[in-house]
Amino acid sequence: MKPESQAPETPATKFLQKHRIAHSNHLYAYEEHGGTSVSSRELNVAEHAVVKTLVMEDENRKPLIVLMHGDRKVSTKELARQVGVKKIAPCTPDDALRHTGYMVGGCSPFGTKKQLPIYLEKSILDLPLIYINGGRRGYLVGVHPHDILRVLAPKVVEVGRAD
Repeated sequence: MKPESQAPETPATKFLQKHRIAHSNHLYAYEEHGGTSVSSRELNVAEHAVVKTLVMEDENRKPLIVLMHGDRKVSTKELARQVGVKKIAPCTPDDALRHTGYMVGGCSPFGTKKQLPIYLEKSILDLPLIYINGGRRGYLVGVHPHDILRVLAPKVVEVGRAD
């Protein structure tokens, strides 16, 4: 891991600073298609504490963000039911980039290009600290989950299922 002083400046870190959210910086060697298993291994933290930022869309192609534990999958059927739409599916990588300004693998819920509705898995709030993407591949920030609740005002859902 690189020293904190070399942490990149991204729209996400600018957002965190603007909203005075305390965070730690964690850089690691990004592996294509490695997912949260790689970042949790590199940071030596439980994969459950690494939170994925997933960009999805409903049947009308309206985008939304889901924050989910690294070791869980999103039940899109249950999410659609809780959100009140017919269907939810992942966006294409190009659409995710267009909506958020971030590449897949580097998607952060902070400082997105467009303000999108955010849904947060309820059990994330039980963790003392989470590691979430800082706006670049190979870069996570450690934040308190209640800070996410405070500044992003996500809708809390229960849509996680075992991976």
